Amino acid sequence: MASTPKKKMKPGTVVMYVVLYTALIFCALVTLVPFAYLFCASLKPSAIFFDNLFLPTGDGLFGIGWEKMNFDHYKRLFSEEGFLRPILNSTFYASVTGVLATLFAATSGYALAKFQFRGRDGITKLVLAALVVPGALLFAPVYQMLYWFGMLDSYTGLIIPALAPAFGVYLFRQATVNSVPNEMLESARIDGCGEIMIFFTFVLPLIRPMMGAFLLLTFLGCWNNFIGAQIVLQTPEKMPLAVAINQLRGVYGTDYGLIMAGTVVSIVPVLALFLLLQKEFLSGLTAGAVKG
Repeated sequence: MASTPKKKMKPGTVVMYVVLYTALIFCALVTLVPFAYLFCASLKPSAIFFDNLFLPTGDGLFGIGWEKMNFDHYKRLFSEEGFLRPILNSTFYASVTGVLATLFAATSGYALAKFQFRGRDGITKLVLAALVVPGALLFAPVYQMLYWFGMLDSYTGLIIPALAPAFGVYLFRQATVNSVPNEMLESARIDGCGEIMIFFTFVLPLIRPMMGAFLLLTFLGCWNNFIGAQIVLQTPEKMPLAVAINQLRGVYGTDYGLIMAGTVVSIVPVLALFLLLQKEFLSGLTAGAVKG
């Protein structure tokens, strides 16, 4: 069987692809430069931290002093600074908040999109109005409410206010409107499915890309939460990783290599989660862009 001849690309198309990929490679390199500097700086001793921009010079391969670099800053983080506890605190706080906020926002958005009840339009408008309120304006009222309910200095006080963000509720409402057909829900109800079963069996798989994207965004926001944790929490042992990194600054001097090492440690879990959910994240960002 004769194979079909391959179509040759036009010279103009080849030039366009070369220019496009050259620009993409350049943008990728520019994006990776800060991470390369961060990692190299975390391996340099404090005595030679400012001697070179990236790697120390020496007699080694490529003119680099490899013998001058070590992992002492990382050892200090876990042996002297006790960084394991803040990592566990941030992992617990970000994971629980991310999962619960995604579930609650998905159920709320589904209810606003597919249920008919009195006041639905008013609640939708209220959610939209909440989107324009800066988060910093809510610190004082949220702190007062947590004080009344006795939730200060606890992870409950950090998690509960973040369980139903207006952004997530409206995001899942739009995802449900665009991705979940009414005919499927009506067929499931005729077959005797309950509303909870319909949501977990039929709705969640259809909005899974949006769930992955929102889970990653929520996890990242909680992982980097700096101000909120210091407002709600008072016990040093409960502080998350972002606060622990800030406390690495000394009173009379700052070990920048130690701070760089702590920053690298804080990036690794988020990077691993992004690599795990990157397909869902990209699909969630483009959900609803093309309506079938």
